[in-house]
Amino acid sequence: TINIGDNVKNIPSYALCDCSGLTSIEIPNSVTSIGNYAFGGCSRLKSVTIPNSVTFIGDRAFYDCSGLTSVTIGSNVTSIGNSVFYNCSGLTSIEIPNSVTSIGSYTFYGCSGLTGDLIIPNSVTYIGEYAFEECSGLTSIEIPDSVTSIGERAFCNCSGLTSITFGENSQLTSIGDWAFAGCSALTSIEIPNSVTSIGEYAFYRCSGLTSVTIPNSVTSIGEYAFYRCSGLTSVTIPNSVTSIGDYAFYECSGLTSVTIGNSVTSIGGYAFSGCSGLTSVTIGNSVTSIGGYAFSGCSGLTSVTIGNSVTSIGSSAFSGCSGLTSIEIPNSVTSIGSSAFSRCSGLTSVTIGNSVTSIGNSAFSGCSGLTGDLIIPNSVTSIGYQAFYNCSGLTGELIIPNSVTSIGDSAFSYCSGLTSIEIPNSVTSIGSKAFYNCSGLKSVTIGNSVTSIGEYAFYNCSGLTSVDLGSGVTSIGRYAFYNCSGLKSITIPNSVTSIRYYAFANCSKLTRIDFNGTMAQWKAISKGDSWNYDVPSTCRIYCTDGTLNKYGN
Repeated sequence: TINIGDNVKNIPSYALCDCSGLTSIEIPNSVTSIGNYAFGGCSRLKSVTIPNSVTFIGDRAFYDCSGLTSVTIGSNVTSIGNSVFYNCSGLTSIEIPNSVTSIGSYTFYGCSGLTGDLIIPNSVTYIGEYAFEECSGLTSIEIPDSVTSIGERAFCNCSGLTSITFGENSQLTSIGDWAFAGCSALTSIEIPNSVTSIGEYAFYRCSGLTSVTIPNSVTSIGEYAFYRCSGLTSVTIPNSVTSIGDYAFYECSGLTSVTIGNSVTSIGGYAFSGCSGLTSVTIGNSVTSIGGYAFSGCSGLTSVTIGNSVTSIGSSAFSGCSGLTSIEIPNSVTSIGSSAFSRCSGLTSVTIGNSVTSIGNSAFSGCSGLTGDLIIPNSVTSIGYQAFYNCSGLTGELIIPNSVTSIGDSAFSYCSGLTSIEIPNSVTSIGSKAFYNCSGLKSVTIGNSVTSIGEYAFYNCSGLTSVDLGSGVTSIGRYAFYNCSGLKSITIPNSVTSIRYYAFANCSKLTRIDFNGTMAQWKAISKGDSWNYDVPSTCRIYCTDGTLNKYGN
């Protein structure tokens, strides 16, 4: 025990720091300030009464006093410094007097023994960052009208917290990043009308949260704001909000409905990804971009309405939305990102707006439920890698418009229901495996601007009976028509200079090759090994000046 004399006005910084044997202290009424680290590390100190004469408590004044169980703070203290009671894990209750105007950073960090209600007086205007982080025993908090901002991680990981009450006339304008993250017992929150921004990770992993009210004053919802709030069932985003941050509602698996206000202009990447309970979404006319993976893995989603101001649909935006049955992409959209609708296995119809210029890689890959003809608008210039890979339900004719210049690798691989394809003169290249395993394909017309047919381009198109190669083709890639077992005839232009190995191997019914050149020109073509392996010996090559057998003799 130490008695401080009645004439002492200031307890200097580090005065009794790390006095681990100190168990009690009496601070006289003459003291007006307690310096930084004054009692820091006094781990056996059990209780302390700060008299009414004290107006200032310095940073870390009682830092790591783990044995401290009770504290009385005098009625004239105006500010509680940073980390004053940091890691005072034995502290069970605290009453903050009406004189206090600010609670510093880390002030009560790690005070895990604090239990019950925390009432913050009307005098407080600011709650510092990390102020009550890891106060796992707190069950309720009352935040008065006077508080204007809650700092970063102020109540982070207060896992026992079940309710937060704000004053009716709250002046709070911002909820800091991570402010209530990890408050897993919190069930509901009504954000006051004064708040304009919800910080990043603000309610991260508040898994017990079932309802949240976002007022009309909020303009932005930060990244990860409600990340993995799995108990949340519905949310209304008011008209005041202009942006929804990346991962804002990521894996809110209990979310069944969401209303997006008509002022939102952008939906961030992964914003609603993994919201498997979500059944319908209406994206307002104010939205111009849908971020990558924004609704990916929303397996319960059955309907989506995309507003007519959206210009881009991000990569994997609706990937894995297996319950989605139809989609209409408005005319405002100019690009469909890679894998935007991949693995939407329940999708039966899609309408692509007439402003789309590019269909990204794997955009509709694995949409095995798509049926009927596929209509690609005249605005499209490129069809990406695996764009319609394994769309096995597509049947009938595929008409590629004159605007398209390239067909990507594996673009239509495993579209086993397609029966005919017209490739226009605008196309200059057909990627490798572009129509790989399109076993239902019967006829192909290739435009005159195509210069190369990629390797494996029509591999195993067993239903194909005839092919007319356009007059611009110069090379036929390896395995290009391998195992086209139904192919009977093909027309090859005299522009061809190379036929790669196994190009027509296993075309067991190919008996006629019409070559639009002389026998000398045919013989001059560079031919890979086994280019005609297992082609019938009766196959004839009809040139403009004569006929050759399959061996070129």
